[in-house]
Amino acid sequence: MPARLRLLRAATVLLATALAVLLTLAGFSAAGTWNTVAGRDAPRTTSAADLELALNDMDAQAANLLLANGDAGKGRLRTPYDKAVGFYGDARDRIGHDLRTLAVAAQGDRGDERTVESLTDSFAEYEELVGRALENDDRTGGRTAALTDYRRATDLLQRQLLPKARTLVTSNNAVFNSEYMAARSTLSAQLTAVVALGVLLLAVLGLLQWYLSRRFQRTLNASMLAATVCTLLAVLLGAQLLSATGENLHGARRDAFDSVVALSRARAIAYDANADESRYLLDPQRREQYARSFLTKSQELYGIQGATLDTYDAQLAATWREYEAHHQDPRFTGEFRRELDNITFAGERGAAEKTVETYAVYQRDDRKIRALLAAGKEREAVEFCMGWEPGTSNAHFEAWMGALDKVTVINQRHFDGFVAAGRSEVTELLPWALTALLATIALTALGLRPRLAEFR
Repeated sequence: MPARLRLLRAATVLLATALAVLLTLAGFSAAGTWNTVAGRDAPRTTSAADLELALNDMDAQAANLLLANGDAGKGRLRTPYDKAVGFYGDARDRIGHDLRTLAVAAQGDRGDERTVESLTDSFAEYEELVGRALENDDRTGGRTAALTDYRRATDLLQRQLLPKARTLVTSNNAVFNSEYMAARSTLSAQLTAVVALGVLLLAVLGLLQWYLSRRFQRTLNASMLAATVCTLLAVLLGAQLLSATGENLHGARRDAFDSVVALSRARAIAYDANADESRYLLDPQRREQYARSFLTKSQELYGIQGATLDTYDAQLAATWREYEAHHQDPRFTGEFRRELDNITFAGERGAAEKTVETYAVYQRDDRKIRALLAAGKEREAVEFCMGWEPGTSNAHFEAWMGALDKVTVINQRHFDGFVAAGRSEVTELLPWALTALLATIALTALGLRPRLAEFR
């Protein structure tokens, strides 16, 4: 009999210890996952997306500077020019910061390291070309040379810089996604193991309680009953920790960050499309090319099969009416659709729909710019495109970006909330679960001590 009691006690201690070790490792793994998500995976992806946006913004502002400068500064559009100078400098600074951030983040990944190195070299060449274009444009009769330099710069941007920046967005987002899938799989396996060990430990405790009751003619052993309650508490807390971590991880990645990525891409595309309008006005020889490019980017944002610049506005209005009536209506695609299909949080739908509505206003402005130019009113087209007064294209573009920012902020705030909640679950639940298991071991020893003493 004492040998059996010692065997059951040893089994209880070993199972409780194994469960404690498993929960400790799972807790540290969960904490490491949150550190990786918040400290590496998400920032790398958003930095790459911000780099793409800043490159587009810088090129748009370079075109705006050339447009607003007039003839070597004569007839300069003062407000648009001054704003373009400020935005140009801000974009250049952001690019430098993002390249440094991505260079650090790419260490250890030879593919990303090469991409960042190539981006840095290409950006230096791009910056030199734009600087030369602006310098030439300040000289009387220098517009032709300036336009040649700007063409080379924007071609370098479109053929080398932007594709590489998008590659970084895609690769970093893919790494984040693969690590998310691996973490979810690990959490599922750990949860199964915790439940299995917990059930086994509870079974051993139940067997021990039954054995004591039968052999010693006692209905219940208070210490063993308390040990069973502590074990059940530890299993519930451990299961809660792991399941809550999985839920918070899903919320952070799928509900929030998937939208952040789609919205970041939308913003970068928007700035590139806005740059195409300035390029269209700046370079008569490439107007057809820039018109096609603008339509392509519009389709990436809000895709309508078969739409042209002449039919896009009407089709956008029609498909949007259908969507408002039936949110599952599939008549448009693109980055806006990605976000609208991933509505999760309070206020998100209204903000997302406002983004599309302000986008529609901006699209109508584009048609007005092209109509003014076709009517021979080039100066009016430039002023409407670059003006900041209410009702002008830039004012409507700013309203569109403001609406886009609101949706992004909603998702980013919830992403941060999921991360904070996930970390909190680990720090709050793990100590209690481990304490309960230590109590199980202590109470088991305490409960068996008087019975074993009877055999001495």
